[in-house]
Amino acid sequence: MREKIKHARRLVVKVGSALVTNNGAGLDKPALDDWARQIAALRAEGRQITLVSSGAIAAGMQRLGWTRRPQEMHKLQAAAAVGQMGLVEAYEDAFSRQGLQTAQILLTHEDLSDRTRYLNARSTLTTLLDLGVVPIINENDTVVTDEIKFGDNDTLGALVANLIEAEALIILTDQTGLYTADPRKDPTATLISEGQAEDRQYEAMAGGAGSGISKGGMITKIRAAQRAARSGAHTCIASGRETDPLLRLAAGEDIGTLLYATSSPLQAKKQWLADHLQLAGDLVIDDGAVEALRSGRSLLPIGVVDVSGDFSRGAAVCCRSLSGQEIARGLVNYSASECRRIARKPTSAIESLLGYIGEAELIHRDNMVSS
Repeated sequence: MREKIKHARRLVVKVGSALVTNNGAGLDKPALDDWARQIAALRAEGRQITLVSSGAIAAGMQRLGWTRRPQEMHKLQAAAAVGQMGLVEAYEDAFSRQGLQTAQILLTHEDLSDRTRYLNARSTLTTLLDLGVVPIINENDTVVTDEIKFGDNDTLGALVANLIEAEALIILTDQTGLYTADPRKDPTATLISEGQAEDRQYEAMAGGAGSGISKGGMITKIRAAQRAARSGAHTCIASGRETDPLLRLAAGEDIGTLLYATSSPLQAKKQWLADHLQLAGDLVIDDGAVEALRSGRSLLPIGVVDVSGDFSRGAAVCCRSLSGQEIARGLVNYSASECRRIARKPTSAIESLLGYIGEAELIHRDNMVSS
């Protein structure tokens, strides 16, 4: 399976805050120089590399003299604004010494949830890669709110891998990889060399959140691997403190943990839909509708038991079973108020209830993706 990484032409590399800032001590410029050197070597092999970097908030905390990550949104945004300046400058200097140009891209989930902006972001990134530029991506922490956050840069890395159809996502962290248990607490824990990204057992092994500097932890990396696998991207989780980790992983060396994708990549539109982190509402569906959706059929009004949320026609909504399990998500053909009026009714009754009929289906199968 390591051969899959060896032959990957387009890679996304994500580096965490603990690595970028040397555990909060300030920007680790020698580390940035080292990653730039490795990425330059991969570029010389004809590969395209996109870098997703944490560190703006942590760097800002260091500049402001804060030792603990604040909870208040305005303080986090202030730290990001201060730290982003030094972070981008340090990366530009590191890559320019390798003869490479860089571009800064700041994203929020809102940028990727709108179909037009999603396509524009993809076009910009692929154009930069074709020009030989290394895009450096971070979440736009200076303006983001809880409602539109990615939550962590592991998730952002996976979404970028899906966005540009990368073959591999490499997550560099301060851990060696995924263990069967927390090695800091269980001396019998062993490193998992490789496995299927979709294997749910790894979530239980991953444990809780990360340090006071980082936002995520191993669990976010496992979920990022699951998300990246939807577009066919394989994920490597490895220590950024190893010698030449990017070069060794790209050469197929057995370091860290490889979580490989086994399912066929989703169609482009369905991939975009699957990547929605926030949905506009929920449709609770009966057992018959659950079976229909799992068989690849459309959702009809008669199968809807309850509607929650306030959404417009064309919004992305979640279809849940009576027990609350997410079954699918899709683009709805009617507003929330209209859905409530036609729920539990046959398609033939739509026109008499609403005064018009837009579509026979509440959500067409072409605009739906199973969970």
